[in-house]
Amino acid sequence: MASNKALEFEQNVTAIASTGNAAASMAAHAAKAGLQCYVFVPESTPIGKLSQSISYGAKVIKVKGNYDQAYDLANEACATFGWYNCNPATNPFRTEGKKTLAYELCEQFSWHPPDWVIVPVGNGCNLAGVWKGLKEFYQLGFISKKPRMVGIQPTGSSPVVTAYKKNSTSFEPVTPNTLAGALAVGKPRNYIKAMNSLRESNGIAESVTDDEILEAESMLASKEGIFAEPGGAAPVAGMIKLIGTGVIDRHDKICCVITGNGLKDPEAALKKGLRPTLIEPTLEALRPIASNIS
Repeated sequence: MASNKALEFEQNVTAIASTGNAAASMAAHAAKAGLQCYVFVPESTPIGKLSQSISYGAKVIKVKGNYDQAYDLANEACATFGWYNCNPATNPFRTEGKKTLAYELCEQFSWHPPDWVIVPVGNGCNLAGVWKGLKEFYQLGFISKKPRMVGIQPTGSSPVVTAYKKNSTSFEPVTPNTLAGALAVGKPRNYIKAMNSLRESNGIAESVTDDEILEAESMLASKEGIFAEPGGAAPVAGMIKLIGTGVIDRHDKICCVITGNGLKDPEAALKKGLRPTLIEPTLEALRPIASNIS
């Protein structure tokens, strides 16, 4: 959506700040559209995400700081150099693109959407976009009910959750401290739309620890064959927590939106201490391992 609008507005250079995923997506679409692309990412961004943007031909700018500082610099650069600003919340068409996730969700649920849609929250753009799409399909008569939205953040970066639980109209910025890099946003730029989405949908917001996220990541991979990065696994961790506390009934129909593949941040999966076993190329070396297989 952003790259198409750049072409429509006769812009040749796009720019975006990202924790890595949006940067890779923007770089790919810019490449296809024949646009130049600058992506601003925090210094700590995993190489799995950087390699995508680099391969697509984007100019990757690593900022010595966190995502919020990269975001501010990207905004300043766009204002100074006249680049087309594709930052979330700043660019309204980003939400229009994200709402198509809701369209596809309804179609894949055979027009009977789930009771709950659980999404990870950084800036809040996914939450706002998905809810907008669900509202539109309800208004158009494609679905007969609207799901309740759930926003999940890591405890080390949860300004939206804190504000929601305090029923506050504003948020307190935080310094992110979480292994879920995709959600390490201390100043959620789409805060108002995110909070409106929760209120309008009678939804909830909850935080989960990094350990709970890693456990969910491991469970998804070992039980479902889905390898998610920490930020993508956060909704599943949130679902487990909310079912455990009785907020969500285990018989409800639930959709967890897993937003990033584990290969985007492969080091996170190794934090549980699991490593390959190295042996000599002999059956004798293999027997002790094989004997433990039940």
